Amino acid sequence: MMDQSQLPGDINLPSNEAALSALVEKESGAYKYSVEDFFRNPDKVAYKLSPQGDYLAYMAPYERRQNIFVQKIGEKTAIRLTNETQRDIGGYFWANNNRIVYTKDSGGDENFQLFAIDRDGKHPLDLTPFEGVKIELIDDLEDQEEAIIIGMNKNNPMLFEPYRLNINTGVSKQLADNNNPGAPITAWMTDHEGRLRIAIQTLEGVNNRLLYRASEEDDFQEVITTNFKESLDPLFFEFDNGPVVYAATNIGRDRTELIRYHLEQKEQVGDVIFSHPEVDTSSLIYSRKRKVITGAVYTTWKRELHFFDEQRKKMQDRLESLLPGYEIVVTSSSKAEDKYMVRTYSDRSLGSYYFYDIQEDRLEKITDVSPWLDEDDMSPMQAIEYQSRDGHTTIHAYLTLPKGKEAKNLPVVINPHGGPWVRDSWGYNPEVQLLASRGYAVLQINYRGSTGYGRTFWTKGFKEWGRAMQNDLTDGVQWLINEGIADKERVAIYGASYGGYATLAGITFTPDLYACGVDYVGVSNLFTFMNTIPPYWKPYLDMLYEMVGHPEEDKEMLESASPVFHIDRIKAPLFVVQGANDPRVNIDESDQIVRSLRNRGIDVPYMVKYNEGHGFSNEENRFEFYKAMLGFLARYIKK
Repeated sequence: MMDQSQLPGDINLPSNEAALSALVEKESGAYKYSVEDFFRNPDKVAYKLSPQGDYLAYMAPYERRQNIFVQKIGEKTAIRLTNETQRDIGGYFWANNNRIVYTKDSGGDENFQLFAIDRDGKHPLDLTPFEGVKIELIDDLEDQEEAIIIGMNKNNPMLFEPYRLNINTGVSKQLADNNNPGAPITAWMTDHEGRLRIAIQTLEGVNNRLLYRASEEDDFQEVITTNFKESLDPLFFEFDNGPVVYAATNIGRDRTELIRYHLEQKEQVGDVIFSHPEVDTSSLIYSRKRKVITGAVYTTWKRELHFFDEQRKKMQDRLESLLPGYEIVVTSSSKAEDKYMVRTYSDRSLGSYYFYDIQEDRLEKITDVSPWLDEDDMSPMQAIEYQSRDGHTTIHAYLTLPKGKEAKNLPVVINPHGGPWVRDSWGYNPEVQLLASRGYAVLQINYRGSTGYGRTFWTKGFKEWGRAMQNDLTDGVQWLINEGIADKERVAIYGASYGGYATLAGITFTPDLYACGVDYVGVSNLFTFMNTIPPYWKPYLDMLYEMVGHPEEDKEMLESASPVFHIDRIKAPLFVVQGANDPRVNIDESDQIVRSLRNRGIDVPYMVKYNEGHGFSNEENRFEFYKAMLGFLARYIKK
C-alpha cells in the first residue's frame, strides 16, 4: 500500500495549481468542443436485438453510470432494468427473449460478477455471488433458454473451470476439472449444441496443447501441441458437430490463415479457406440459421470483409448503398435472421444505430451515438508507413492532423498503444480527436511486437521493450520531423499501459527527443511488474519471460530497460496517472517512478483515483484527467 501522505491521490501540480487550473478553463472556453463533449457517456449505446427481434436493449446513463434499458420495437418508452450508481455495467447479452445477463466489477478490479434480470425488471439475481472470483463467458447457449456456460476461478485463482449455470436460479454445475497447475487448461470450447468438446492446455507456460473429445462422456485426447509462437486456434465446429473445426493457424506460415481441420485425423482438410498476403486473418462469420460460412474479417489499414455467401454480400451491399461513406457492422440479429441491428462509424464519427428488416428492406434509424459532435469538425485519420532504422522493417502508423492547420511545424503527440501485443486500427478515437481539436498532430504507431502483421513482425518485439520497440517510436518522430510535419522542439509522448511504459522509456532513454510525457497506468519496473501480475496470468508467466525477459537470466537487460533505474536521465516534465485498483499494472509501478523523481526534488504531477483500475471508467474521472492533460501539454508544447 502506498504512503498517501507522500503520494497524494490527486493532482499535485509541478508548480502553481491555480495557474494550471486557469489555463485549463481558458482552453475549455476557447474551443468549440469541451473535454466533456469527447468523453461523456453516450446517451444510448450498445444496442442489441432480442432473439425474437421484438425488443431492443441498450445502455444509457443513470446517475452518470451506464445502465441497461429495454424498449419494445415500435414503442417510444423504455424500461430501466438496473440501478448502478458506483460503476458502469461492464456488458450484457440476451440469454433468451425474456431475460438479460450482465456483468459488473468493483472499482476496476476486473473481478466481474454475473447478474440476470427479466426484461420487465423483475426477478433480479446475482448469479455469481463469490467475492474475489472472476468469470468468463464460454457459451451463451443460444438455443437453450435457461442456461449458459461460464468459466470461474472459484476453486483456484489461477485456474478457470467450466460451469453450466441456470440463469433463473443461479444453480451451477461444474462440467470439468482443471486441477493441474503444472499443465492448466486455459480455454474451453463447445460445439453448436453447447457440449464441451475442446480444451486448450498450457504446458510449461510456453506450449499449447489442443485437446478434443467426441462427446462429453469421453476423455479429452491430445490433438496437437505447439509452441505459443505457432497456433492452431479452433473458431467453431462444422455445423454437423463432427470432428472437423474451422480454425485460424500460422503453423508453417508467417501470417495467420483460415482453414478446416480434422481433430481425429489431426490434419488440415482441403485448401486454405482464406488468407491475405500482408496481414493476419483470424475471424470468420457464419449464418447459424442457414448453417453456412458467410465471410472472413481482417484488418489492413482498416476493417475489411471477404464474402463467401452471396446472400450476406447482397445484404452488405444494400446497407452500404443506404448508408454511404461509413463503415457498417452488423452487431446482432434475430434468431430468424430477418431483423438486424446495424452500427455505422468512421474515423470522424461514432456513427449511429439502425434497425434493419431484411424482408421489408426497411432501415430505421434508432439513434446517433454522439449527436453533439459534428463529424465535419473532426480530423481525418490517415494511414502512413515508414522504414525503421534497420532498413528492412516497415512500420505502419496512423497520422491525424488538426483540421484546418497546415501540416508544417506542428506540435505533436506520439500515442503508442497498450498491450503491447495488439494493434491500432482506423476508426474514431476520442483521445485523438480531443488532441487534434487543440491543434496537436497525433501519431499512433504499430511498432514491432504489434499483432496482425504476421509472426515475424510480432516476434521482432520479443525482449525489445525499451530497445527496438522504442526505436520504432523514435523513428516515427524522426519521420515526422523529416517530413516537416513536426516541430522537433514540441513533441510529447502519451500512452496507457504498455503505452505508459513507452512514455517513461521515451523520456528516459531518448531524453532530448520529447518535450514532456504523460504516463497513464504504465509500467516503470519490469521486475516488479512481473511479480504483481494477477493470479490468472500465472500460467503464462514463462511465456511472458520469453516475450519480455527473465528476471534472473535477463537481469541486466531488464534493468537497462526499466525506467525507474535510470531516472537521472529524465529531463522532460512528466505527468503520471493511475487507478489504485489496477490488477494489471499495480499502483506500485506509478508510485516507484513518482517517489524516485520526488526524492530528487522533482515535484511530479500525480493523479490517483481510488475507485478506478486499468484506465478510468467513471466519466467524472475521465473529465478531470483529460482537462489536466490538456493543461500539461499546453504548458510544454503549445506556443
